[in-house]
Amino acid sequence: MNTTFAALDWIVLGMYFAILIGVAVWVILQKNKNTEDYFLAGRNAGWFVIGASIFASNIGSEHVVGLAGTGAESGMPMAHYELHAWIVLLLGWLFLPFYMRSGVFTMPEFLEKRFDSRSRWFLSIFSIIGYVLTKVSVTIYAGGIVVSQLLDIPFLYGAIGIVIVTGVYTVLGGMRAVIYTEALQTVILILGALFLTYKGFEAIGSWGELKATVGSDHFNMWRPPSDPDYPWTGLLLGGTIVGIWYWCTDQYIVQRTLAAHNIKIGRRGAIFGAYLKLLPIFIFLIPGIIAYALKIKGVLHYDRSDEVFPVLVQSLLPVGIKGLVAGGLMAALMSSLASVFNSSSTIFTVDIFKKLYPDTSEGRLVNIGRIATAFVVVLGLLWIPIMQKIGGGVLYNYLQSVQSYIAPPITAVFLMGILWKRVNAPGAIATLLFGLVAGTLRIIAELNVEPGDTGLWASFATINFAHMAIFIFIASVIVCTIVSLLTAPPNAAQIQGLTFGTLTEEQKKARKNSYSMFDIAVSILLVVIVITILSYFTG
Repeated sequence: MNTTFAALDWIVLGMYFAILIGVAVWVILQKNKNTEDYFLAGRNAGWFVIGASIFASNIGSEHVVGLAGTGAESGMPMAHYELHAWIVLLLGWLFLPFYMRSGVFTMPEFLEKRFDSRSRWFLSIFSIIGYVLTKVSVTIYAGGIVVSQLLDIPFLYGAIGIVIVTGVYTVLGGMRAVIYTEALQTVILILGALFLTYKGFEAIGSWGELKATVGSDHFNMWRPPSDPDYPWTGLLLGGTIVGIWYWCTDQYIVQRTLAAHNIKIGRRGAIFGAYLKLLPIFIFLIPGIIAYALKIKGVLHYDRSDEVFPVLVQSLLPVGIKGLVAGGLMAALMSSLASVFNSSSTIFTVDIFKKLYPDTSEGRLVNIGRIATAFVVVLGLLWIPIMQKIGGGVLYNYLQSVQSYIAPPITAVFLMGILWKRVNAPGAIATLLFGLVAGTLRIIAELNVEPGDTGLWASFATINFAHMAIFIFIASVIVCTIVSLLTAPPNAAQIQGLTFGTLTEEQKKARKNSYSMFDIAVSILLVVIVITILSYFTG
C-alpha cells in the first residue's frame, strides 16, 4: 500500500498553496477602509462566491474526518444532517430578507433590533464561547489528524501550521480574503473528493458489490424511533431544529449572505450553497462506507474511525492527484477555521466593543477586529494540547449531540420572532435563559449518569440527543409564548419591517421584485432531489 507522498505530490501541493496565497495577497492589497469592507467584504460579493463560501464554511474538518468516520462505523443515518440543503433555502427565502432589511452586521445585532439589548448580549457572549469551545477546538483537532496522516508529520506540527497560515490571511484580509479563498478551495475540494469517490468505487467494484459487502442496514437512513443512536424521528425533526439554528441564525453561515449587494444576490448565493450541500453524502459519507467495505475485504486498514478519510487518500489515489486532494482537504480545514475566526471577531467588534465604545472610528474598529481575530487564533493554539487529550471517538456524532442542546432555544426565538409579531423582549430573553439552563443540565446529567442508573434523572440523561433537541424546542416555544402573552406587546414602530405582519406596501413590493420564476423553479427542484434521496436510502 502506497502511504507516502512522492515528489510530484509535494509539487502539486506547493502549487496549490502558492495560488491560494496569491489570491489572499491580491485581496489583502484591496485594503479594508471600514467595518463594512472588513467584516462584510463591502457588501459586494456575487452569488457564486457566496454559495461557495457557505459550502466551504460548512465543510470543515468535522466532515473530512467525522462524516467519513461515521459512514464507516454506522452507515447512512447521519445523511439526514447532510440533507439540510432545503433548510439553506429557508435562509434565502424566509430569514435573509428580514436580516438585510434591518441592515445588520451580526445576528445578535438583529436580536437587539427585534427585541432588546439583553438578547443581543446573551447571543454575543454565548456565540463567542461556543465558537471557541466547539468550532475552533473541533476543527483544529480534526485538522491536526488529517494533516499529520497525509503529510506523515506529528499531530502538533500539522495543527499549528493550519492555525497560523489561516490566521495570517484572515487577520490581514478580513471577510473578503475569507470568501474569495473559500471560492477557490470549494472547487479544489469538490473535484478532489469526487475523484476519490470514483477511485473508491473502482477499488470495491460496483454499487451492488458495496451494498453486498457491508449489508443493507448500513444504507438505511430510517432506523426505528426506539433506536438508541439514530432514531429517524430524532434525526428528521431534531435535525431540522438544529439545522435552522445553524443555517439560518448562526453568524458563521449567515455572514456570507449579508456580504451580498442585495436580497436577490444573497438568496441566489443561498440557493447555490444549498445545491453544493447535497455533495457531502457522495464525497464524504459514501467513501467512508467504501473504506469499511475495503477493510472487510482486507484491502484497507485503519485503527480509528477518525482516520478513515486520510487513509483512503493515501491508499487509493495516484501520485500527483494525492497532492491535489490533500490540498483540497487542507482547504476545507482552513476555510472553516477562517470562517470561525472572522465570525468571532465580527461579533466581538460589532456586538461587544462597539456597544461599549460607540464613538470608536471605523479605522480603529477594523484594527480591533484584527486584534480580536489574532486573539481567537491564539486561543485556538492553546486548545491544541487539550483537544489532543479529549479527541477520539466519532467526532461528527459528538458535534451533533452538543449542537442539539445549543440550538433549540435560539431557533425558537429567531423563528417565532420573524413569524409572529406578538413575541416580545421578555419572551425572547426568558426563552434563551431557559434553553441555557436546560442544555447545561442535560450535559451535566450525561456526564454523571452511570450504566444501570434508573429514575427521572437517568432518563433525562439517556434520552437520545436528537430527541432531546425536540423536547427542548417544544419547551422553548411554550416559554416564549407564555411569557410574551403575559407581558406587554412589543413597540410597533420598533419591530416594523422585522417580522411578518409589519411590512409596508413598499416592502412587500420590493420582496416580490427580489426573485424570479427561475429562483422558484430551482428551489423546488432541490426539494424534489432531497425527497428522492430520502426515499432511496431505506435499507
